[in-house]
Amino acid sequence: MSKLSKEEFRDYLKTVRALAEGPFEEMQKEVEVTNKFPQEFIDLCIENNLYRYALPEEYGGWGLSEREILQVQEEFSRGPGGMRMHLHYAADLNWRILDDYGCPELKAEYMDKFADKTIFTVFALTEQTGGTGADLHTTAIKNENGDYVINGEKWLISHTDVAQFAYVIAVTDPEKTGDERLSAFFVPMDAPGFELVPMPHMMGCRGAGHAGFKMTNVTLSPKYLLGKEGQGMEVAMHSLAISRVHIADSNLGMCQRMLEISIARARARVTFGKPIIKRQAIRVKLANMAMMTHALRCMVMDFATDYDKDPNGEYIAEKAAMCKLFSIDCTRLVSDEMLEIYGGDGYFEDAPFGETERLYRDCRAMWLEEGAPTVQRITIARELEKHNGRIEYDDWIAGTNLD
Repeated sequence: MSKLSKEEFRDYLKTVRALAEGPFEEMQKEVEVTNKFPQEFIDLCIENNLYRYALPEEYGGWGLSEREILQVQEEFSRGPGGMRMHLHYAADLNWRILDDYGCPELKAEYMDKFADKTIFTVFALTEQTGGTGADLHTTAIKNENGDYVINGEKWLISHTDVAQFAYVIAVTDPEKTGDERLSAFFVPMDAPGFELVPMPHMMGCRGAGHAGFKMTNVTLSPKYLLGKEGQGMEVAMHSLAISRVHIADSNLGMCQRMLEISIARARARVTFGKPIIKRQAIRVKLANMAMMTHALRCMVMDFATDYDKDPNGEYIAEKAAMCKLFSIDCTRLVSDEMLEIYGGDGYFEDAPFGETERLYRDCRAMWLEEGAPTVQRITIARELEKHNGRIEYDDWIAGTNLD
């Protein structure tokens, strides 16, 4: 748990919400056009400890629990999608991979630099020709000096415009098949042979710095290997599990805001002499939105309880995939209902209802972040096979007389 009192933590959540719905929203008007965050956004994040709150205390962070981290993330996810993506990443993949798998030398040199964004990272798994699984083509082959020489490309990589290092998954043993071919590396993005490849603007989540990159004979000493050779997919999946819950939590923050502004719209919009919130059809929509949002919050908080007890627990990967998968269904329903409640006014970009159109675009990125729905179902099914579907069932009925 954090060292903040309950009152201090509550005040911090209010501060984060105010940032998301105030200055971040105002900055986003420019970001929608430039596709780049202004320095003011980074400065406000540093000033308000948004790079520090999830980082362990030994590295200058606050060391919040997973439940607290998710509460903070829900609040900033109410704001623009690209900024949400940046801060979501800062709270998990940015530092966790190096902390979990980096050698002591790398950790001593870099871990305390995450607290004030002296360094930022990208996660580079996806390839145009090989997807995001074991069928990757980027290689990292040892030369006669024992160094790794990386060649290949990565695609759809977030935050490339603000990062200094890339977590790269590459093939280290082409003779093997499956996951054991792959290893993970902490790659300096200023290394000779590292080249960014621009991508067009996305439909939503503007400002998140998406690009591809090529690596041509990028040479690294063995200290940049994360974990051991053949451990690359483990590194990726271990990191993605927690990130998938953060995606679900991001959806939760957006759904909660879409529900709230839909209620406000339904109260304000008057037809035939009364607010549309009095219409049964609208009330059914709002009830369904609230039910799905509440169910998603219960799933996310259940995961947080498990993770805080044991980050390597038996059901962590499975529940993470379930959270991500259900959050897509939740967000689809809530965003569609929001647009119907707003009607034609909600389809325009500019004030007074511009946030409706942008939220609708932003949330669609969640279908794809950290694995499409099919990937989540495959993960869930793989885990189910291990325990015959009895997720904590024995614990729930322990001590109960079933006779």
